[in-house]
Amino acid sequence: MIPKDTIDKIFEASRIEEVVGDFVSLRKRGVNMLGLCPFHKEKTPSFTVSPAKNIFKCFGCGKGGSSVDFIMEHEQMTYPEALRYLAKKYGIAIEEQERTADDIAQMNERESLFHVVNFANEFFQQQLHETEEGKAIGLSYLKERGLRIDIIRKFQIGYSPEAWDLLTEKALENGYKEEFLEKTGLTIFREGKRYDRFRARIIFPIFSVANRTIAFGGRILDSTKSAAKYVNSPESDIYHKSAVLYGLNWARAEISRQNVCYLCEGYMDVVALHQAGIENVVASSGTSLTTEQIRLIKRYTPNITILYDGDPAGIKASFRGIDMILEEGMNVRVLLFPEGEDPDSFARTRTAEEVSQYIKENAVDFITFKTNLLLAETDNDPLKKADLVREIIATIALIPENITREAYIKQCATIMNMEESVLIHSLNQARRNIYKQKKKKQEGTSSDEQETDTIDVLTPANPAERQVIEIETDSLEIRERDVIRLLVLYGDKSFSFSLPDENGEKQPFDTTVAEFIINDLQFDGITFERELYQIIYEYFLSCQEQERSSDQRDLIQHENPEIRQLVADMISSNYTLSDGWEKRRIYTKTEEMQLHFACTHALLALKGFYVAKQLSEAEAILKLIPVDNAEEQIIQLKEILKLTEIKQDIASKLTRTRMPD
Repeated sequence: MIPKDTIDKIFEASRIEEVVGDFVSLRKRGVNMLGLCPFHKEKTPSFTVSPAKNIFKCFGCGKGGSSVDFIMEHEQMTYPEALRYLAKKYGIAIEEQERTADDIAQMNERESLFHVVNFANEFFQQQLHETEEGKAIGLSYLKERGLRIDIIRKFQIGYSPEAWDLLTEKALENGYKEEFLEKTGLTIFREGKRYDRFRARIIFPIFSVANRTIAFGGRILDSTKSAAKYVNSPESDIYHKSAVLYGLNWARAEISRQNVCYLCEGYMDVVALHQAGIENVVASSGTSLTTEQIRLIKRYTPNITILYDGDPAGIKASFRGIDMILEEGMNVRVLLFPEGEDPDSFARTRTAEEVSQYIKENAVDFITFKTNLLLAETDNDPLKKADLVREIIATIALIPENITREAYIKQCATIMNMEESVLIHSLNQARRNIYKQKKKKQEGTSSDEQETDTIDVLTPANPAERQVIEIETDSLEIRERDVIRLLVLYGDKSFSFSLPDENGEKQPFDTTVAEFIINDLQFDGITFERELYQIIYEYFLSCQEQERSSDQRDLIQHENPEIRQLVADMISSNYTLSDGWEKRRIYTKTEEMQLHFACTHALLALKGFYVAKQLSEAEAILKLIPVDNAEEQIIQLKEILKLTEIKQDIASKLTRTRMPD
């Protein structure tokens, strides 16, 4: 563990222009430096380095951050690895922080698990390439499947011999404990006997994103045996299958570059596609797709294309995976290979250009895919067609972004030859059901565990059909971001403002931006829904409670890379005001000159969103109250009236809060 003071020294010593300059040709432009972005293809430079702020920012692809972030992204290193790289560059000695006895014990056990699976990985490869059995059975099988030797070695594919416990025996001879062989699932101990889990199988090692071996998948070679075709390592302290994607360690850079991830099912699919030159591909490897796996992909791209073979039953079973991807706010397309083909067989019989072209021409959005697959089963039966529409609407309802939902509703109306307004009505009902289900789930949780949500529905184009006020989810993000941006840019900046006293006379007050914003939010009990914004807010809150100054460097050096990226975005600007205006005696007021206005306006806009959200929810609840329950309706109408008055008051204040002259 690298001590905090050493991390601070590394950040302070690292000059962004020197670190980036090792990899990118930079030229001076004003106070900044400019070059071609190394993270995406561009002809016109949009990659900016700010020596004064010690950050980089690409206004083309959006990447940005500190020297550590640049090394992590460019060299595909972990956070500790990047710190060590920079420490070496600037001659900073790293003395690892002492750990407690519990820390050491836990670390030692985890490291022991890593060591034993790494030994097993080397053993399996040695068996494949250097033993008669491995070469005659394992290697010949892989070559028959069309794999080149360089690809076999790249993926470190191995072979486990037929002997009952050869791996276990070799591991024990080399000092590895039975305890760790059992915990990693390499050895099974039963009724006083022991045997290797992966006997007589081709072995696919599974790696973490940081390229450490964590588990294995073993494929049987003799199809006549009754054993399972694939056997996978069990869960362990270093392997959680729901949070791992096979091939991500090789694919992540290419996924970012291509801005799309191809998702398939098996190890061989990934290997064969890599051999064909398609490297932005991963596999769920023997598990149903999980939310954790989807979020892993989301780190590198919002776009997923699922690659299916021609098995209709398997495809239908995977519809839940499509729903989960959409629920995470990602874009999903689907590709169906010809009947009898899968990604493995298809890639082995075509060139890289043919595979890429086929994917490009045949990948379709999920509605087209789902409709084409299920429509044939309706036999023009109107009831079956209605069920199909309901199923598609239920999927669209999961999409968090309103504009995307609207686009899919239009497409669905066209494909199914139905009135758009009818589909919107069904969609809004589905959204209300989702809202009620989430509310019901939250009833048994504490306020800290609850997720804030809203009925975010579509408004039909025809005013007569409007049922619910639309609230854009993006608008909250914009308002929260604006408040946090003011904290990051001007947290300790002071300004004066006036408030009326008991006699109505205005009295001057001096404050800072952080103090003004924090006091106002605490008075109304407002917190931030986006976790990153709440973390930054709590940093400024702790500074105020400890009566110390805030420092942008604390956030630029934050251990969370998303915080570093976010703050880099906020303090970067693609535009600077030319000093030519002042030479001509034309003076413009900057935001920093009008901090009271900026803070007041941002806070009012944030409060306005919450009130509008509460009003929308209240109106939606009113629609759910039975018409014969007049008492409940009156109570709800009073709540709506109160919220409407507050909303109008905020709107009036926002109108009056004009930019000072």
